[in-house]
Amino acid sequence: MSDSAPVQPLVNAVLNGTASVLLLAGLVAIKRGQRELHAWIMRLATLVSAAFLASYLHYHFGTQKELGPTAFRGVGGWKVAYLVLLASHVVLAIVNLPMVLRVLWLAHMERWDAHQKLARVTFPIWLYVSITGVLVYLALYVWNPPA
Repeated sequence: MSDSAPVQPLVNAVLNGTASVLLLAGLVAIKRGQRELHAWIMRLATLVSAAFLASYLHYHFGTQKELGPTAFRGVGGWKVAYLVLLASHVVLAIVNLPMVLRVLWLAHMERWDAHQKLARVTFPIWLYVSITGVLVYLALYVWNPPA
């Protein structure tokens, strides 16, 4: 990351990375039958993801308007790989938000069968979105060829 790069994308990547770790910890907890621990970890993962979303929206609709978007300057296969990564990340993030909210609601209502069924689909998408969020950051601010 260059000295002139804004800090908020790094904050967003850290929040995404933290959410990824929490999601995996939540999975381990439920696989071990630790329901209360699982519930607390998943609440924390939700809070971290919500903090990411708020920070992301603030950056993209505020700060970035002033600075302009950060372009990925790779070419050829690297550019294609980045665009596929970015497109899958954005589309799945949009799709996943209502799914996460529904899974949380089902848990709140103690509708465990429906919660478990939807969580099996939602969890891998949420994890993918969190991990690819970090990868998008790395592609733009760490691995991006110089201008």
